[in-house]
Amino acid sequence: MSWGPCMMYYHCPNCGKKFSYATDLIPEFGGDFGKCPVCHTDGVYEKEGARTLDDAEYAEVE
Repeated sequence: MSWGPCMMYYHCPNCGKKFSYATDLIPEFGGDFGKCPVCHTDGVYEKEGARTLDDAEYAEVE
């Protein structure tokens, strides 16, 4: 049984966007992992874990 990907959740201190990255995408994004998809500012880490019901407010970066 799988809980799906492990996610890391962030918010942008510049534009306020909430977003998440799946940890298995770290190699693909490299140094851009954790950056805001809108303004490319480093995100502020909030939490990490499997998907939850309340994560709908976070845009998933793919």
